[in-house]
Amino acid sequence: MTIHSFQVKILSGELVSLERYRGFVLLIVNVASRCGFSSQYAGLQQLYETYGSQKFSVLGFPCNQFGYQEPGSSAEIREYCDTQWKVTFPVFEKIEVRGSEAHPLYRFLTKSIPGALKIPGIKWNFTKFLIDPSGVPLKRYAPQWDPLKIAADIQALLRNQGSA
Repeated sequence: MTIHSFQVKILSGELVSLERYRGFVLLIVNVASRCGFSSQYAGLQQLYETYGSQKFSVLGFPCNQFGYQEPGSSAEIREYCDTQWKVTFPVFEKIEVRGSEAHPLYRFLTKSIPGALKIPGIKWNFTKFLIDPSGVPLKRYAPQWDPLKIAADIQALLRNQGSA
């Protein structure tokens, strides 16, 4: 199984298959506008602008499970991303990323790459998953990890993809 098996809704409500990202290096992130880590949107956007033309994308998944830090509607989330951070990478509808109601994509991600001490659950907003071009989760980064520090890992995957 790969992430290409899953369907998600973009902020407009349209259901899309992650199959459209086959061949892309992806960074999947659970985001929240009222989180202390929300300044990471800037780094995520910078990665997207730097590598987006090379079959790379950031996929943002708003989540309200951690301190109710993403209470807004899809329209409010879109407005926040547009006005505060000029986000142009794909942002999807709000989902749950842990517990019995976790979206199947996040159940797959957390089972594939458990966190610290092999605990599978997501502990906070801005947990990041690096996905290879075939849709396989490769690495997980803690919420406090600066997105720009992931650039070397992204570059390595893009180089490998170019030589394959």
